[in-house]
Amino acid sequence: MNHSSNSFDIYPKIYERRSSIKLGNAKSFFHLIKDLVVKFSQSSINILQINSVCGIGSTGRIATDLHEIVLSQGYASTVAFGRDRVKNCSQSIRIGGAIDNYLHVAHTRLFDSHGFASKHSTKEFINKIRVLNPDVIHLHNLHGYYLHIGVLFEYLKHTGKPVIWTLHDCWAFTGHCTYFDIIDCNRWKNQCYSCQLKSEYPKSLLLDRSKWNFKQKKKLFTGLKHLTIVTPSQWLQKLVKESFLKEYPVKVIHNGVDLDVFNPTQSDFRNRYRLDNQYVLLGVASIWEERKGYQYFVDLAKQLSPDEKIVLVGISEKNLKHLPAGVIGITRTNSIKALAEIYSAADLFINPTLEDNFPTTNLESLACGTPVVTFNSGGSPECLDDGSGLVVKRGNLIELMDAITTVRKNGKAFYSDQCRNRAIEYFDKNARFAEYLTLYERYLRVDH
Repeated sequence: MNHSSNSFDIYPKIYERRSSIKLGNAKSFFHLIKDLVVKFSQSSINILQINSVCGIGSTGRIATDLHEIVLSQGYASTVAFGRDRVKNCSQSIRIGGAIDNYLHVAHTRLFDSHGFASKHSTKEFINKIRVLNPDVIHLHNLHGYYLHIGVLFEYLKHTGKPVIWTLHDCWAFTGHCTYFDIIDCNRWKNQCYSCQLKSEYPKSLLLDRSKWNFKQKKKLFTGLKHLTIVTPSQWLQKLVKESFLKEYPVKVIHNGVDLDVFNPTQSDFRNRYRLDNQYVLLGVASIWEERKGYQYFVDLAKQLSPDEKIVLVGISEKNLKHLPAGVIGITRTNSIKALAEIYSAADLFINPTLEDNFPTTNLESLACGTPVVTFNSGGSPECLDDGSGLVVKRGNLIELMDAITTVRKNGKAFYSDQCRNRAIEYFDKNARFAEYLTLYERYLRVDH
Protein backbone atom coordinates (compact mmCIF):
# COMPACT_ATOMS: atom_id res chain seq x y z
CA MET A 1 0.00 0.00 0.00
CA ASN A 2 1.36 3.38 -0.97
CA HIS A 3 0.10 6.29 1.14
CA SER A 4 1.42 9.70 0.19
CA SER A 5 1.55 12.62 2.56
CA ASN A 6 -1.28 14.22 0.50
CA SER A 7 -3.70 11.34 0.94
CA PHE A 8 -6.22 13.57 2.67
CA ASP A 9 -6.10 16.59 0.32
CA ILE A 10 -9.49 15.70 -1.14
CA TYR A 11 -11.81 18.24 0.49
CA PRO A 12 -10.85 21.17 -1.80
CA LYS A 13 -11.70 18.94 -4.77
CA ILE A 14 -15.23 18.46 -3.41
CA TYR A 15 -15.94 22.17 -3.48
CA GLU A 16 -14.11 22.67 -6.76
CA ARG A 17 -16.17 20.06 -8.56
CA ARG A 18 -19.38 20.81 -6.69
CA SER A 19 -19.48 24.29 -8.24
CA SER A 20 -19.58 22.72 -11.70
CA ILE A 21 -22.61 20.57 -10.88
CA LYS A 22 -25.91 22.12 -11.81
CA LEU A 23 -28.40 22.66 -9.02
CA GLY A 24 -30.84 19.78 -8.85
CA ASN A 25 -28.47 17.22 -10.30
CA ALA A 26 -28.53 15.36 -6.98
CA LYS A 27 -27.78 11.98 -8.51
CA SER A 28 -24.46 13.14 -10.01
CA PHE A 29 -23.49 14.85 -6.78
CA PHE A 30 -24.36 11.73 -4.77
CA HIS A 31 -22.10 9.60 -6.96
CA LEU A 32 -19.30 12.15 -6.65
CA ILE A 33 -19.47 12.09 -2.84
CA LYS A 34 -19.70 8.29 -2.85
CA ASP A 35 -16.56 8.02 -5.01
CA LEU A 36 -14.67 10.44 -2.77
CA VAL A 37 -15.72 8.62 0.40
CA VAL A 38 -14.49 5.34 -1.09
CA LYS A 39 -11.22 7.01 -2.09
CA PHE A 40 -10.86 8.51 1.39
CA SER A 41 -11.50 5.20 3.16
CA GLN A 42 -9.03 3.43 0.91
CA SER A 43 -6.34 6.04 1.58
CA SER A 44 -6.78 6.11 5.34
CA ILE A 45 -3.93 4.61 7.34
CA ASN A 46 -5.19 2.16 9.94
CA ILE A 47 -3.06 1.51 13.04
CA LEU A 48 -3.64 -1.22 15.64
CA GLN A 49 -1.79 -1.12 18.96
CA ILE A 50 -1.69 -4.10 21.33
CA ASN A 51 -0.82 -3.67 25.02
CA SER A 52 -1.71 -5.30 28.32
CA VAL A 53 -3.61 -2.19 29.53
CA CYS A 54 -5.27 0.82 27.91
CA GLY A 55 -4.90 4.30 29.40
CA ILE A 56 -3.73 3.00 32.79
CA GLY A 57 -0.15 2.98 34.05
CA SER A 58 2.84 4.21 32.07
CA THR A 59 2.57 1.84 29.07
CA GLY A 60 -1.21 2.24 28.96
CA ARG A 61 -0.90 6.01 28.83
CA ILE A 62 1.79 5.75 26.15
CA ALA A 63 -0.59 3.68 24.01
CA THR A 64 -3.55 6.05 24.41
CA ASP A 65 -1.41 9.18 23.95
CA LEU A 66 -0.11 7.73 20.70
CA HIS A 67 -3.67 6.76 19.77
CA GLU A 68 -4.79 10.39 20.10
CA ILE A 69 -1.89 11.68 18.03
CA VAL A 70 -2.60 9.13 15.29
CA LEU A 71 -6.24 10.22 15.23
CA SER A 72 -5.21 13.88 15.05
CA GLN A 73 -3.47 13.12 11.75
CA GLY A 74 -6.69 11.83 10.25
CA TYR A 75 -5.67 8.18 10.51
CA ALA A 76 -7.70 5.33 11.98
CA SER A 77 -6.50 3.95 15.31
CA THR A 78 -7.50 1.15 17.68
CA VAL A 79 -5.95 -0.01 20.94
CA ALA A 80 -6.37 -3.68 21.88
CA PHE A 81 -5.78 -4.54 25.52
CA GLY A 82 -6.09 -7.44 27.92
CA ARG A 83 -6.70 -6.22 31.47
CA ASP A 84 -8.57 -3.70 33.60
CA ARG A 85 -10.83 -0.93 32.37
CA VAL A 86 -10.38 1.43 29.45
CA LYS A 87 -9.34 5.00 30.17
CA ASN A 88 -9.10 7.86 27.65
CA CYS A 89 -9.48 5.76 24.51
CA SER A 90 -12.17 6.29 21.88
CA GLN A 91 -11.64 3.01 20.00
CA SER A 92 -10.55 -0.14 21.82
CA ILE A 93 -10.85 -3.92 21.73
CA ARG A 94 -10.79 -6.06 24.87
CA ILE A 95 -8.89 -9.33 24.46
CA GLY A 96 -10.59 -11.99 26.58
CA GLY A 97 -12.02 -11.10 29.96
CA ALA A 98 -11.40 -11.20 33.69
CA ILE A 99 -11.96 -14.95 33.96
CA ASP A 100 -9.47 -15.52 31.17
CA ASN A 101 -6.94 -13.34 33.03
CA TYR A 102 -7.35 -15.41 36.19
CA LEU A 103 -6.93 -18.67 34.29
CA HIS A 104 -3.79 -17.31 32.65
CA VAL A 105 -2.42 -16.36 36.08
CA ALA A 106 -3.12 -19.89 37.34
CA HIS A 107 -1.44 -21.38 34.27
CA THR A 108 1.62 -19.22 34.93
CA ARG A 109 1.80 -20.01 38.64
CA LEU A 110 1.62 -23.76 38.05
CA PHE A 111 3.49 -24.29 34.80
CA ASP A 112 5.71 -21.22 34.27
CA SER A 113 4.26 -20.79 30.79
CA HIS A 114 3.39 -17.12 30.79
CA GLY A 115 2.25 -16.02 27.34
CA PHE A 116 1.14 -19.52 26.37
CA ALA A 117 -2.38 -19.51 27.83
CA SER A 118 -5.46 -17.54 26.65
CA LYS A 119 -5.42 -19.49 23.39
CA HIS A 120 -9.14 -19.29 22.65
CA SER A 121 -9.46 -15.58 23.40
CA THR A 122 -6.38 -14.86 21.27
CA LYS A 123 -7.90 -16.74 18.32
CA GLU A 124 -11.07 -14.69 18.71
CA PHE A 125 -8.93 -11.55 18.75
CA ILE A 126 -7.15 -12.60 15.55
CA ASN A 127 -10.56 -12.84 13.86
CA LYS A 128 -11.23 -9.25 14.93
CA ILE A 129 -7.87 -8.17 13.51
CA ARG A 130 -8.82 -9.72 10.18
CA VAL A 131 -12.01 -7.65 10.12
CA LEU A 132 -10.19 -4.50 11.23
CA ASN A 133 -7.46 -5.11 8.63
CA PRO A 134 -4.85 -2.68 10.02
CA ASP A 135 -2.01 -1.43 7.85
CA VAL A 136 0.48 -1.48 10.74
CA ILE A 137 0.36 -3.52 13.95
CA HIS A 138 2.15 -1.87 16.85
CA LEU A 139 2.99 -4.18 19.76
CA HIS A 140 3.77 -3.04 23.30
CA ASN A 141 3.70 -5.31 26.37
CA LEU A 142 2.63 -8.80 25.32
CA HIS A 143 3.02 -10.13 28.84
CA GLY A 144 0.37 -9.49 31.45
CA TYR A 145 -1.80 -12.63 31.52
CA TYR A 146 -3.95 -11.98 28.45
CA LEU A 147 -2.39 -13.25 25.23
CA HIS A 148 -1.11 -16.45 23.59
CA ILE A 149 2.05 -15.33 21.83
CA GLY A 150 2.19 -18.46 19.68
CA VAL A 151 -1.21 -17.77 18.12
CA LEU A 152 -0.41 -14.08 17.65
CA PHE A 153 2.97 -14.57 15.98
CA GLU A 154 1.69 -17.36 13.75
CA TYR A 155 -0.79 -14.81 12.42
CA LEU A 156 1.82 -12.04 12.12
CA LYS A 157 4.15 -14.26 10.11
CA HIS A 158 1.32 -15.46 7.89
CA THR A 159 -0.12 -12.04 7.13
CA GLY A 160 3.21 -10.29 6.54
CA LYS A 161 1.88 -6.96 7.79
CA PRO A 162 4.39 -4.38 9.01
CA VAL A 163 4.99 -4.71 12.75
CA ILE A 164 6.51 -2.23 15.17
CA TRP A 165 7.32 -3.59 18.62
CA THR A 166 8.05 -1.15 21.43
CA LEU A 167 9.86 -3.00 24.20
CA HIS A 168 9.19 -1.55 27.63
CA ASP A 169 11.32 -4.19 29.40
CA CYS A 170 13.37 -7.33 28.64
CA TRP A 171 10.66 -10.01 28.71
CA ALA A 172 10.70 -10.52 24.93
CA PHE A 173 14.18 -12.06 24.96
CA THR A 174 14.31 -13.94 28.27
CA GLY A 175 12.92 -17.28 29.38
CA HIS A 176 10.99 -15.78 32.27
CA CYS A 177 11.86 -12.40 33.75
CA THR A 178 11.26 -8.80 32.70
CA TYR A 179 14.59 -7.61 34.14
CA PHE A 180 17.75 -9.37 35.25
CA ASP A 181 20.16 -6.63 36.38
CA ILE A 182 19.38 -7.21 40.03
CA ILE A 183 21.17 -10.59 39.85
CA ASP A 184 23.57 -9.69 37.01
CA CYS A 185 22.32 -12.58 34.88
CA ASN A 186 23.61 -13.06 31.32
CA ARG A 187 21.98 -16.38 30.43
CA TRP A 188 19.50 -14.59 28.13
CA LYS A 189 22.36 -13.97 25.67
CA ASN A 190 22.57 -17.67 24.79
CA GLN A 191 20.08 -19.89 26.61
CA CYS A 192 17.99 -19.36 29.76
CA TYR A 193 17.74 -22.22 32.25
CA SER A 194 17.28 -22.74 36.03
CA CYS A 195 15.90 -19.23 36.42
CA GLN A 196 16.89 -17.53 39.67
CA LEU A 197 13.93 -15.15 39.29
CA LYS A 198 11.24 -17.82 38.93
CA SER A 199 9.45 -16.44 41.97
CA GLU A 200 9.36 -12.91 40.51
CA TYR A 201 6.84 -11.59 37.97
CA PRO A 202 5.49 -13.47 36.15
CA LYS A 203 5.71 -15.70 39.20
CA SER A 204 5.82 -19.49 38.97
CA LEU A 205 5.24 -21.43 42.17
CA LEU A 206 6.09 -24.87 40.83
CA LEU A 207 7.81 -25.53 37.51
CA ASP A 208 10.80 -23.81 35.95
CA ARG A 209 10.26 -23.78 32.18
CA SER A 210 12.66 -20.93 31.45
CA LYS A 211 14.66 -23.07 29.01
CA TRP A 212 11.54 -24.08 27.07
CA ASN A 213 10.13 -20.54 27.17
CA PHE A 214 13.38 -19.13 25.80
CA LYS A 215 13.45 -21.59 22.90
CA GLN A 216 9.80 -20.96 22.06
CA LYS A 217 10.20 -17.19 22.13
CA LYS A 218 13.28 -17.37 19.93
CA LYS A 219 11.39 -19.52 17.43
CA LEU A 220 8.30 -17.32 17.45
CA PHE A 221 9.83 -13.86 17.61
CA THR A 222 12.46 -14.29 14.90
CA GLY A 223 11.88 -14.52 11.15
CA LEU A 224 9.32 -11.74 10.65
CA LYS A 225 9.95 -9.94 7.36
CA HIS A 226 8.80 -6.45 8.30
CA LEU A 227 9.45 -5.86 11.99
CA THR A 228 11.15 -2.89 13.60
CA ILE A 229 11.92 -2.83 17.31
CA VAL A 230 11.69 0.42 19.23
CA THR A 231 13.29 0.92 22.64
CA PRO A 232 12.76 3.98 24.84
CA SER A 233 16.39 3.91 25.99
CA GLN A 234 19.86 3.37 24.58
CA TRP A 235 20.43 0.91 27.41
CA LEU A 236 17.67 -1.41 26.20
CA GLN A 237 18.71 -0.93 22.57
CA LYS A 238 22.15 -2.29 23.46
CA LEU A 239 20.64 -5.36 25.15
CA VAL A 240 18.38 -6.11 22.21
CA LYS A 241 21.38 -6.06 19.88
CA GLU A 242 22.99 -8.73 22.09
CA SER A 243 19.87 -10.94 22.14
CA PHE A 244 18.25 -13.27 19.60
CA LEU A 245 16.28 -10.24 18.35
CA LYS A 246 19.45 -8.70 16.91
CA GLU A 247 18.34 -9.55 13.35
CA TYR A 248 15.89 -6.63 13.46
CA PRO A 249 16.53 -2.90 13.15
CA VAL A 250 16.35 -1.24 16.58
CA LYS A 251 15.40 2.43 16.89
CA VAL A 252 15.44 4.52 20.06
CA ILE A 253 12.36 6.67 20.63
CA HIS A 254 12.33 8.16 24.11
CA ASN A 255 9.09 8.21 26.05
CA GLY A 256 7.32 11.54 26.16
CA VAL A 257 4.83 13.19 28.50
CA ASP A 258 1.95 15.63 28.10
CA LEU A 259 3.60 18.97 28.84
CA ASP A 260 0.20 20.68 29.07
CA VAL A 261 -0.69 18.47 32.04
CA PHE A 262 2.73 17.88 33.57
CA ASN A 263 3.91 21.40 34.25
CA PRO A 264 4.63 23.43 37.40
CA THR A 265 1.19 23.37 39.03
CA GLN A 266 -0.12 25.28 42.03
CA SER A 267 -2.24 23.27 44.48
CA ASP A 268 -3.09 22.87 48.15
CA PHE A 269 -1.27 19.52 48.36
CA ARG A 270 1.25 20.69 50.96
CA ASN A 271 -1.47 22.20 53.10
CA ARG A 272 -3.67 19.08 52.91
CA TYR A 273 -0.82 16.86 54.07
CA ARG A 274 0.61 19.35 56.57
CA LEU A 275 3.85 19.74 54.64
CA ASP A 276 4.24 23.49 54.83
CA ASN A 277 7.84 24.39 55.71
CA GLN A 278 8.89 20.77 55.11
CA TYR A 279 11.47 19.56 52.58
CA VAL A 280 9.54 16.97 50.57
CA LEU A 281 11.24 13.94 49.01
CA LEU A 282 8.93 12.20 46.53
CA GLY A 283 8.81 8.65 45.17
CA VAL A 284 6.26 7.37 42.63
CA ALA A 285 5.61 3.84 41.38
CA SER A 286 2.61 1.91 40.09
CA ILE A 287 3.69 -1.02 42.28
CA TRP A 288 6.33 -0.73 44.99
CA GLU A 289 8.52 -3.80 44.77
CA GLU A 290 12.16 -4.60 45.43
CA ARG A 291 13.43 -3.46 42.04
CA LYS A 292 11.68 -0.09 42.41
CA GLY A 293 13.81 0.66 45.47
CA TYR A 294 11.19 0.76 48.21
CA GLN A 295 13.70 -0.38 50.83
CA TYR A 296 15.87 2.66 50.17
CA PHE A 297 13.02 4.94 51.19
CA VAL A 298 12.62 2.90 54.38
CA ASP A 299 16.34 3.37 55.05
CA LEU A 300 16.22 7.07 54.17
CA ALA A 301 13.34 7.57 56.61
CA LYS A 302 15.70 6.66 59.46
CA GLN A 303 18.04 9.50 58.44
CA LEU A 304 15.49 12.29 57.97
CA SER A 305 15.92 15.67 59.58
CA PRO A 306 12.94 17.00 61.56
CA ASP A 307 11.98 19.28 58.64
CA GLU A 308 12.12 16.53 56.00
CA LYS A 309 9.32 14.23 54.88
CA ILE A 310 9.02 11.43 52.31
CA VAL A 311 5.87 11.10 50.18
CA LEU A 312 5.36 7.79 48.36
CA VAL A 313 2.67 7.47 45.68
CA GLY A 314 1.46 4.00 44.70
CA ILE A 315 1.50 2.43 48.16
CA SER A 316 -0.87 -0.52 48.61
CA GLU A 317 -3.61 -0.43 51.23
CA LYS A 318 -1.75 -3.17 53.11
CA ASN A 319 1.56 -1.29 53.23
CA LEU A 320 -0.09 1.97 54.27
CA LYS A 321 -0.40 0.48 57.75
CA HIS A 322 3.31 -0.30 58.03
CA LEU A 323 5.04 2.84 56.77
CA PRO A 324 7.88 4.12 58.96
CA ALA A 325 7.75 7.48 60.71
CA GLY A 326 8.34 10.41 58.41
CA VAL A 327 6.77 8.71 55.38
CA ILE A 328 3.38 9.68 53.96
CA GLY A 329 1.77 7.04 51.76
CA ILE A 330 -0.69 7.72 48.96
CA THR A 331 -2.42 4.92 47.08
CA ARG A 332 -2.06 4.61 43.34
CA THR A 333 -3.82 7.31 41.31
CA ASN A 334 -4.62 7.33 37.61
CA SER A 335 -5.36 11.06 37.74
CA ILE A 336 -2.50 12.71 35.88
CA LYS A 337 -3.66 16.10 37.12
CA ALA A 338 -3.27 14.92 40.72
CA LEU A 339 0.16 13.50 39.90
CA ALA A 340 1.26 16.81 38.38
CA GLU A 341 0.23 18.58 41.57
CA ILE A 342 2.24 16.16 43.69
CA TYR A 343 5.36 16.38 41.51
CA SER A 344 5.13 20.19 41.59
CA ALA A 345 4.73 20.30 45.36
CA ALA A 346 7.82 18.15 45.98
CA ASP A 347 11.29 19.59 46.40
CA LEU A 348 13.06 16.54 44.99
CA PHE A 349 12.02 13.39 43.14
CA ILE A 350 14.00 10.30 44.12
CA ASN A 351 14.08 7.22 41.90
CA PRO A 352 16.20 4.52 43.57
CA THR A 353 15.25 1.95 40.93
CA LEU A 354 17.53 -1.07 40.75
CA GLU A 355 16.50 -1.97 37.20
CA ASP A 356 14.41 0.00 34.76
CA ASN A 357 14.09 0.91 31.11
CA PHE A 358 13.33 4.63 30.76
CA PRO A 359 11.13 5.62 33.71
CA THR A 360 8.29 7.94 32.72
CA THR A 361 8.16 9.15 36.32
CA ASN A 362 11.52 10.87 35.83
CA LEU A 363 10.13 12.74 32.82
CA GLU A 364 6.95 13.73 34.62
CA SER A 365 8.98 15.18 37.48
CA LEU A 366 11.24 17.15 35.14
CA ALA A 367 8.23 18.54 33.29
CA CYS A 368 6.86 19.80 36.61
CA GLY A 369 10.14 21.57 37.36
CA THR A 370 11.27 19.17 40.08
CA PRO A 371 14.87 17.82 39.99
CA VAL A 372 15.58 14.08 39.99
CA VAL A 373 18.10 11.94 41.83
CA THR A 374 18.38 8.37 40.54
CA PHE A 375 20.63 5.34 40.59
CA ASN A 376 22.64 4.60 37.45
CA SER A 377 20.30 1.67 36.71
CA GLY A 378 19.25 0.72 33.21
CA GLY A 379 18.09 3.71 31.18
CA SER A 380 17.06 5.82 34.16
CA PRO A 381 20.04 8.24 34.00
CA GLU A 382 19.58 8.97 30.29
CA CYS A 383 16.99 11.68 30.87
CA LEU A 384 19.21 13.84 33.11
CA ASP A 385 21.97 16.37 32.73
CA ASP A 386 23.92 18.27 35.40
CA GLY A 387 21.30 21.00 35.58
CA SER A 388 18.29 18.74 36.13
CA GLY A 389 19.46 16.27 38.77
CA LEU A 390 22.11 13.84 39.93
CA VAL A 391 22.99 10.22 39.21
CA VAL A 392 24.53 8.02 41.89
CA LYS A 393 25.89 4.50 42.00
CA ARG A 394 23.21 1.82 42.07
CA GLY A 395 22.42 0.64 45.57
CA ASN A 396 24.72 3.13 47.32
CA LEU A 397 22.69 4.67 50.15
CA ILE A 398 25.51 6.98 51.26
CA GLU A 399 25.86 8.49 47.79
CA LEU A 400 22.08 8.83 47.60
CA MET A 401 22.00 10.77 50.88
CA ASP A 402 24.90 12.97 49.74
CA ALA A 403 23.06 13.77 46.50
CA ILE A 404 19.95 14.76 48.45
CA THR A 405 22.08 17.06 50.60
CA THR A 406 23.65 18.63 47.50
CA VAL A 407 20.32 19.30 45.79
CA ARG A 408 18.81 20.71 48.98
CA LYS A 409 21.79 23.00 49.48
CA ASN A 410 21.46 24.33 45.93
CA GLY A 411 17.70 24.75 46.28
CA LYS A 412 14.91 23.66 43.96
CA ALA A 413 14.96 27.00 42.13
CA PHE A 414 18.53 26.26 41.00
CA TYR A 415 17.21 23.32 38.94
CA SER A 416 13.58 24.09 38.07
CA ASP A 417 14.00 26.04 34.83
CA GLN A 418 16.50 23.56 33.40
CA CYS A 419 14.23 20.64 34.37
CA ARG A 420 11.29 22.17 32.54
CA ASN A 421 13.38 23.23 29.55
CA ARG A 422 14.90 19.77 29.23
CA ALA A 423 11.44 18.20 29.26
CA ILE A 424 10.28 20.63 26.56
CA GLU A 425 13.32 20.00 24.37
CA TYR A 426 13.54 16.22 24.63
CA PHE A 427 10.41 14.70 26.15
CA ASP A 428 7.40 16.42 24.61
CA LYS A 429 5.10 13.52 23.76
CA ASN A 430 3.95 15.18 20.54
CA ALA A 431 7.51 15.38 19.22
CA ARG A 432 8.46 11.90 20.39
CA PHE A 433 5.33 10.22 19.06
CA ALA A 434 5.73 12.04 15.75
CA GLU A 435 8.71 9.71 15.30
CA TYR A 436 6.26 6.79 15.39
CA LEU A 437 4.16 8.46 12.69
CA THR A 438 7.28 8.70 10.57
CA LEU A 439 7.86 4.97 11.11
CA TYR A 440 4.28 4.14 10.13
CA GLU A 441 4.44 6.23 6.99
CA ARG A 442 7.86 4.89 6.02
CA TYR A 443 6.50 1.36 6.13
CA LEU A 444 3.48 2.31 4.05
CA ARG A 445 5.54 4.01 1.35
CA VAL A 446 7.07 0.62 0.62
CA ASP A 447 5.08 -1.81 -1.44
CA HIS A 448 5.19 -4.96 0.66
